[in-house]
Amino acid sequence: MSGFILLAVFNGFLVGTSRAINSRLSINVGPFKASFWNHIIGFLFLALLLIVCKDLKFNMTTHIPVYTYLGGFFGALFVAVNSYVFSKIGAVKTILLVISGQMISSVLLDHKGESLISITCQFIGIAFILLGIYLAKSFAKRHEIKTERTV
Repeated sequence: MSGFILLAVFNGFLVGTSRAINSRLSINVGPFKASFWNHIIGFLFLALLLIVCKDLKFNMTTHIPVYTYLGGFFGALFVAVNSYVFSKIGAVKTILLVISGQMISSVLLDHKGESLISITCQFIGIAFILLGIYLAKSFAKRHEIKTERTV
C-alpha cells in the first residue's frame, strides 16, 4: 500500500512539473497549441510504451459506453485551461484551486448512497477546502499591501 501512496505523491510532483512546463510553452505558443503539443508528445510516449510492452491492441468493443471516451476531451481541456491560468495567476494559486476543484468534484461524483454522516463529513471537508482558499487569498492580499507600503 505504501508503494501506491508514494506513487500517488510522485504523480502529484509530475502534475506540478508538467503544469509549469506547459505554462512556459503556453506563453510562447498559446494555451491551445501548448495543449496540442502536450497531447502529441504524450501520445507518442504512450504509443512507444505500448509497443515496447507488446500491448498495442485496440479492441473498441460495442459494450463500452461512448461517453467513457470523453475523458480525453476533458483531459485536453484541462491541460489547455491549466496552461492558460498557470501563466496568469501563478503556480501555487493554480494548483491550490485545481486540487480544490478536484476534491469537490470527487465528493460529488463519488458518493454512492453513503450514510448522512459520511456525506456530512465530506461536505465539511469541502468547507475546509474553501476556507483554505479564502485564507490563502486574504493572506496573499495582506502580504501584497505590506509589500507596497515598504517599497
